[in-house]
Amino acid sequence: MQMTGTISIDSLMSLEAYSKYRKAHKADVMAHRKLRSVQLGEHLNLQFESEMTIRYQIQEMLRIEKIFEEEGIQQEIEAYAPLLPEGRNWKATMLIEYPDVNERKRELARLIGVEDRLFIEVEGMARVYAIADEDMDRENDEKTSAVHFVRFELTPPMCAAVKAGAGVKIGCDHTHYPAHVEIKPETLASLAGDLK
Repeated sequence: MQMTGTISIDSLMSLEAYSKYRKAHKADVMAHRKLRSVQLGEHLNLQFESEMTIRYQIQEMLRIEKIFEEEGIQQEIEAYAPLLPEGRNWKATMLIEYPDVNERKRELARLIGVEDRLFIEVEGMARVYAIADEDMDRENDEKTSAVHFVRFELTPPMCAAVKAGAGVKIGCDHTHYPAHVEIKPETLASLAGDLK
C-alpha cells in the first residue's frame, strides 16, 4: 500500500490488486493498528488513525461493497478522509467496550459526555481536550454511543516536544470514568510520525 500523504482515486488499488495485496499484507496492517491502540482503563480503547489505517479501511469498504465506479470510490474517500491526521493533530476512533449487553446499556447512560472529557498531556505542558464527533452528534439525553471520533489538536511546541521524545499521557476526567495512562514508547514513536 503506497503512502502518498493524501488519498485519491488514483492512489487506491483496483479491487483485483487489493485482493492480492490483502492476502500478503493484512497481518502487517493489523500489527500497525494494534501498535496505535491505547487502552484507557478497562473499557475505553482509542484506535489512533493513520494514512495506512484509513487507506486500508477505504480499500476494505470498496472490496466488501464491490465498489469500482469513480463516484462510489469518491464517496468512500470523503467519508473516511476526515479521520486522517494532518500533521498537527492526532485523530482516533474511541470505542467504549462492555461485553455484557445489560452492563453496556447501563454504562452508556452513565457515560454521557465522556468523549468531551478525554485529554492528552504532553510532558510539561497543559492538557489538550478532545474535539469529538465533528461529523454528527453521537449521543442523546439517555445515552452516549459506543463509538466516537475524536481529534486532539497539538500546538507547534507540543509537536516538537513529542518528536524530541517527551512523554505523553492520555486520560479521561469524566466523573464516572476517571483514568489515565502513559502512552507506551513504541506507540508514541508511531504517533510522533504523524506530526510535522
